[in-house]
Parts: sequence; C-alpha cells; structure tokens
Amino acid sequence: MPANDFLTDFHHVATIGATPRNGVDRQAATAEDALTRDWFAAWIHDAGYTLHVDGIGNMFGLIDWTPGAPYVLVGSHLDSQPLGGRFDGAYGVLAALHAARNVDQLVTESGQAPPFNLAVVNWFNEEGGRFPPSVMGSSVFAGLFDEDRMLDTTDLAGITARAALSEIGYLGTDPRPATVSYAEIHIEQGRILEREEIAIGVVDRSWYTQKLDIEVLGEQSHTGATAMADRHDALIAAAKIVLMVNDVTTQFEEESLVSSVGQLTLEPNSPIVVPRRVRLIADLRSGDPQIVQAARTTLLTKIAALAEEHDIQINVTDFDIRPIRYFPEDGLQLAEAAVANLGLSSRRIRTMAGHDSVAMNNIVPSIMLFIPSIDGVSHCEREFSTDSDMVTGLRLLTEVARQLVNGALVTTASTPVYAEV
Repeated sequence: MPANDFLTDFHHVATIGATPRNGVDRQAATAEDALTRDWFAAWIHDAGYTLHVDGIGNMFGLIDWTPGAPYVLVGSHLDSQPLGGRFDGAYGVLAALHAARNVDQLVTESGQAPPFNLAVVNWFNEEGGRFPPSVMGSSVFAGLFDEDRMLDTTDLAGITARAALSEIGYLGTDPRPATVSYAEIHIEQGRILEREEIAIGVVDRSWYTQKLDIEVLGEQSHTGATAMADRHDALIAAAKIVLMVNDVTTQFEEESLVSSVGQLTLEPNSPIVVPRRVRLIADLRSGDPQIVQAARTTLLTKIAALAEEHDIQINVTDFDIRPIRYFPEDGLQLAEAAVANLGLSSRRIRTMAGHDSVAMNNIVPSIMLFIPSIDGVSHCEREFSTDSDMVTGLRLLTEVARQLVNGALVTTASTPVYAEV
C-alpha cells in the first residue's frame, strides 16, 4: 500500500475534531469521537473486512485467512485529550490499518494462509480524560478492569460511559477476538529519540504509576462578609497540595520521579463563595516503585499536617496503581531485527506514559514501538511527528505484523491462546 494513501488518511482523520492550533479534541464517546469511529468502521467495510464492537466500545476490524484461527491484534486509540494532539493514539490506529492491508496483500500474493488471522483495534477511552481511569477499553479486554464497573464510570457532568457509548451507537455486543499477540506503534512523547537521532524506540518496560484521589473539605462562606480568621477555605489548602505534589520530586534524583495535578474541581465554584470542597488527582510515576511509595508517604504526612493547620478534613484515596510491566525479550529481539533489516537505527526505551500495549502485555506477548516526537511534547496541540517518521514506522509495523501472523512469539507447546475475556 503506497505511503501516500496512509498519509492522506492520517491527515484526513486529523480534521475530525480539529482545533484552531492544529490539535484535536475527540474525548471518549463524544460526537467527535463518534465521527472518527464512523470513519474507522467505513474503512473496515470498504476494505472488505469484518467489524466487531464489544461491550466496552472497543472496535475490531477482522481479517480472516484461516477459519477458526485466533488473531494477532495491532492498533491503538482514536480518542484524545481535551485540546490534545493529532498524533497520540491516532497514528497507531492509522498505521495499523495500513500495515494490516499491506500484510493482507502479501498473504494474497503468496497464496498461502498464515497460521493466525489479523485484527486492527481502536481501543475505547485510552486517554481517560472524560472517563477515568485511562487505558479503559484494553484493560477491560485484558481482564484487569471490570466491564460493568467501567461502564458505570461518570464524567464531570454525571454521564456514564455506558450512556455515552449508547448515545453515539457504539455500545456493542459482539464477541471479542481470541488473541495470541499484540503490537502497537506510537509517538514517543519524549525527547530521547529526537535528541539521539534514532529512528525507532523499542519499549522494554513501563514505569510504575500511582494516583491519589484527594478530597479537601472546608466550609462554604461569603467571600466578602466572612472574616479571614473565620474561613475554612478548601481551595487554599488544595493549592498548597498542588505545590506539595510538584515539590516532592526534588527529594529524589533528577528525572527519577514525575508528578502533577492534572484535574481539579471545586464547589460551589461561585465568585462570591469561599470554596467548601475541592477534589484533585495527583499522578506519581517512576521507574522505581520504591521512589513512588516514598513520595506517597511524604505527601500523606504533609497533607495530614496541612489538614490540622487549616482545621479542615482531607481524604486521600489510592487508585489506578499500575506496576511495571516488562515486555518479552523475544519480542524485543524480533522488533530490533526487523528495524535492522530495514536499515534503521533503534534503541531500547522505557515508556513513562501508559499505553494499551502495557495492558495487553498482561495476557499476550506484546510489542511496543516508538517513533520520534518533535520537542518531546504531547497531550497538547503542538504535538508533532514528521510524515517521514510516520511512514518509517508504518514500514516497520508491517514487517512486525507479518512475522506475528506467521507465528512469531507463539509456540503451541508453551503459549496459550487467550480467548474472549
């Protein structure tokens, strides 16, 4: 399949939910997400493949060569962050679609069906911006999250994921494909490949992730009539917590811990009312779980002292804890050999961000590949990777998918086939 066809498709999808500064806003199960899903479904139909949509909204384009055989999955996600970039996730889906068609053409030309079929997947709600937690669809598929519990998750407006998927017509009932392996390509979302002028990153492990759901409970009062000494301002305390979450990183070796507060809501959110309740989410990540635990302990101690100082209540709940996942060595070697055969450079690299491949790696051998990101920025409109790097990644994903459907990473003696979850 010519590279121009891939680029035409990629840049067309980037117009769906486009923002003024060349980003996209396609949060999960919104009208904009529905338009990209419609496009995906039409592409699968036009290619002559079979579309399945499962109970959490994951979409699968099935290519069947060998009746009854399980599938190799390739793909990523089409949903985005609010005011997000047009590459994160979408590149992996578009590259997977065209890599799958390339492999299909190779199979047709050979006249010999491989042992495994192939499926392209668009995972639901990888970003988690509207419905936390993130990496939802693939985690349900992998059995890490309960489907009904995830469908009952609500956004800030109180709409459930179940209702939102139903509203856009993508609350499916189709069976999930039995799966033997998974591959995903993605922009790096970091500066390593660009800085070192390396074409491909082969991901060998994920970082440890720990989130804290923090509820600050003060007392609502009049901003003009209440004496300063009589106030129990939840937002003042929450602001100090935001700084604590940022400053805790300085207690450890540089870049060994990253942290942030990415979401904050307050009540009643009136210009003349002292806030009574603030809820914020703190995100702690490191390649060393002990560093995250030490940072967590420090924060809990400081937050308890803050609550006493301000005479308010602060509740802290652990959630979305994700251990380090190591990708299989034989998958790393397969990817590295494919890179070398294409005359490209590569290095092993860790992913600090979460990805669907990390969830899938719990149940089947998985391969995660990166292409360079300009300036390392992501989750913003300035996110960018070049056409040339995207096409290079497509060539590599085609070769990796070809090897996987021909039995790479899978042996009948040692590797089970993971059927519907």
